[in-house]
Amino acid sequence: MMIIKKGAEAHLFLDFISGKKVIVKERKPKLYRIKELDDNLRKQRVVREARLLHSAKKAGVPTPTVYLINLESTSIIMDYIDGKTLSDLIKERKLSREELVGLLREVGKLIGRLHKEGIVHGDLTTSNMIVSGGKIFFIDFGLGDFSRNVEDLGVDLHLMKRAMESSHYDVFEEGFSAVLQGYRETFEEANEVIEKMWEIERRGRYWER
Repeated sequence: MMIIKKGAEAHLFLDFISGKKVIVKERKPKLYRIKELDDNLRKQRVVREARLLHSAKKAGVPTPTVYLINLESTSIIMDYIDGKTLSDLIKERKLSREELVGLLREVGKLIGRLHKEGIVHGDLTTSNMIVSGGKIFFIDFGLGDFSRNVEDLGVDLHLMKRAMESSHYDVFEEGFSAVLQGYRETFEEANEVIEKMWEIERRGRYWER
């Protein structure tokens, strides 16, 4: 196996099974926690992430296919998605205005499908979206959860807004409008969640004073 990314919560490895590229995501032990507690938490989170990936796919959101969960090593073996992150595509500045708006509108539709099924991604950024074969794949549900609570959905959408503001400030206004447009197209309760997102934004500004 070859390590391709070291994260705070997990390491990603590239491996091959029967000549096919796969990703092995292995959750790191937290040495500051009691070992038994840490082992149980990591196992729970591995199972939850695999369930989230599967549920998202059932909801019509492209995600890597999960092949195996190894509770002993607290790892998930999943499909390798060959493509570019949406973040990189936007930063390359090679997309036409129509292509950019179209992609971000599709992102909004996919977020709407997640939220409609009570799936909170937990880390909605363009770095966690891979464009491949004409589809946008959502990856890394490690911070995700199942929830239909409007506050949780609003926080999820607010994370996307803040990520776009910081990483893609030059196209943020039109780009995030496209995300919200797509979001409304696939989620009947979109306006309630969007209002909650703005409320969360106002709260944040108040506490920053």
